[in-house]
Amino acid sequence: MTAPARPAQPPRRPTAPDGLLVVDKPAGWTSHDVVGRCRRLAGTRKVGHAGTLDPMATGVLVVGVGRATKLLTYVVGADKAYQATMRLGVATTTDDAEGEVVETLGAGGGVDGAALAREVAVLTGDIRQVPTTVSAIKVDGKRAYARARAGEDVVLEARPVTVSRFDVLGTRASTTPEGVPVLDVDVEVVVSSGTYVRALARDLGAALGTGGHLTALRRTRVGGYELAGARTLEELEAQADADGVLATLPLADAARATFPVRELSADEARALGYGQWVPASGERGTVAAIGPDGTLVALLEDTRRRGESLAKPVLVLAPAGG
Repeated sequence: MTAPARPAQPPRRPTAPDGLLVVDKPAGWTSHDVVGRCRRLAGTRKVGHAGTLDPMATGVLVVGVGRATKLLTYVVGADKAYQATMRLGVATTTDDAEGEVVETLGAGGGVDGAALAREVAVLTGDIRQVPTTVSAIKVDGKRAYARARAGEDVVLEARPVTVSRFDVLGTRASTTPEGVPVLDVDVEVVVSSGTYVRALARDLGAALGTGGHLTALRRTRVGGYELAGARTLEELEAQADADGVLATLPLADAARATFPVRELSADEARALGYGQWVPASGERGTVAAIGPDGTLVALLEDTRRRGESLAKPVLVLAPAGG
């Protein structure tokens, strides 16, 4: 008996060039879902992302293709900007709209503008924040969200974070279908890596005595990567279909959006290609070293060796002879 024929697999797409994709993540998709789609579009499994977005969230998700995945470790640590809606009057298990309601204290006439502004100011600047219980933080080797969903009582330690901007754009009073008076607060925030906007909503509600959770979240920037430069998955697919290969942001351009840039001489580029140290850049933190031909050669960090200030390659992307 002849086995039934397998359905024809779609042809593999040509491999995309090394570089970054700035994706406008749709609601309902996990960051892993987006990576899976980008792998198919890019024709390679060497694809990763810099900083998870929850399924309910939309906006900027930075995706690396090929050698650009090595840059993601540095992109993850960049500050991030969001637009969000925080609902005061109801608290949930997950600090967002996807969790179960645990408190319905309401937010009727008890929240005035002065009190709201005062507590927002308290949550601005360098603060200590307890991450949301369903975060991806590991507790004894297991993700906090996995422990919480298994019914465990998860207790996370407060961590230092920076909320450099927390602006209230407007408020809207309404009533839930269950008759609970709530206040929706539209905000813009700029936060350091590791800050949970859901936890800001939770803590704002707790401080005001109303409870609170997040109902909408849109990431508008990761480091130097803006929403204005992001493409939807549909746009990426249409471009790849039209041009025959997925277009990426080249390594050098990707690095310029994130790091201070050092223009190299030919001798310096050659030395870094061999992993050798070069004279110090004079910059704090990580620096993108661009060769005379415009390619990203390495990422550098100034350090001292034997009493001399030098720039050490922490990541070589254009090895000599490579």
